[in-house]
Amino acid sequence: MESRLEDEESEVTCIICRHGETTPGAVTVSLQRGDTTVILKGVPADVCANCGEYYLSEEVTSRVMERAEAAVTSGAEVEILRFAA
Repeated sequence: MESRLEDEESEVTCIICRHGETTPGAVTVSLQRGDTTVILKGVPADVCANCGEYYLSEEVTSRVMERAEAAVTSGAEVEILRFAA
């Protein structure tokens, strides 16, 4: 019963399209600040099965922002990274 409860908690109705349910997956996140563009591939997220909108957890968001900040600080113009779990 516990695994079913966990599955129900991880499924959320998408707030963008209001029709799809989210399921765990991986996405590519693109961020831009000034002249710096950071692309992170393979970022774990909950993804809407209907429209593709994705939702990141607080922990993942924090790690994505740290990586992006490091790229900006280093003066990178374009940085493409693989998200490491």
